[in-house]
Amino acid sequence: MNFPSHSELEKIMRLMRSIVFPEYYPNRDFSDQILRGLLYSQLSTVMCRECHDSNAQCVADTADEFVHSLPELKRLLLTDVEAALHNDPAVSSRAEVILCYPIVTAMLHYRTAHRLFELDVPLIPRMLSEMAHNLTGIDIHPAATIGEYFCIDHGTGVVIGATSIIGKHVMLYQGVTLGAKNFQYDSNGLPLDLPRHPILEDNVTVYSNASILGRITIGHDSVIGGNVWITQSVAPHSRILQSKPQREQGFTDGAGI
Repeated sequence: MNFPSHSELEKIMRLMRSIVFPEYYPNRDFSDQILRGLLYSQLSTVMCRECHDSNAQCVADTADEFVHSLPELKRLLLTDVEAALHNDPAVSSRAEVILCYPIVTAMLHYRTAHRLFELDVPLIPRMLSEMAHNLTGIDIHPAATIGEYFCIDHGTGVVIGATSIIGKHVMLYQGVTLGAKNFQYDSNGLPLDLPRHPILEDNVTVYSNASILGRITIGHDSVIGGNVWITQSVAPHSRILQSKPQREQGFTDGAGI
């Protein structure tokens, strides 16, 4: 049984990078047909196996649908670059964001993987997301829904679960987890794939190492401070901060831990 090739998927992602950022990653070998051919080859390993037909029409249609999506994918990714440029005063130029920032790699893989997920492609979206995870330390499930102008600063340790929904102009810092609080199981003891991750509305900022768990909503224009643990919904325009530390008398040398 054939499986997708990591090396061929890496070629696809290099072509995607050249499509979105041609002035920074020129590729004289690129054409829509080359990308379509690479996609067709890899899609054939995971789609329509029950047909036993490597030329199945659904594979060709899926490859065509993805290629037709390229202008919209490019538009979305350019908004992510603008978000990084807008949200980080350390950035000196758009080129610095595109060439240096891990969010660009993470979102290039995520938006490619998410489109393939929308097209009901099995396995390959997860492989693309794990490639980005390995490269950047940012773990975004391809089933998550993320709006335009999305930014992660630094990025290492960010986890975004499969049923997360993120609006427009959302900013996350390193170590943020958008995770599940618990699972429901079927009669065979297997976990059900139900909505279980947070919804972040538009214009939300989440600072480093915050954990937002369960199917809760963080209302628009809210700020979630660092190191907080949230399992209940938050109203729009909220400011959620860690409580001030309290000094315990006689607490020395680790006593009381």
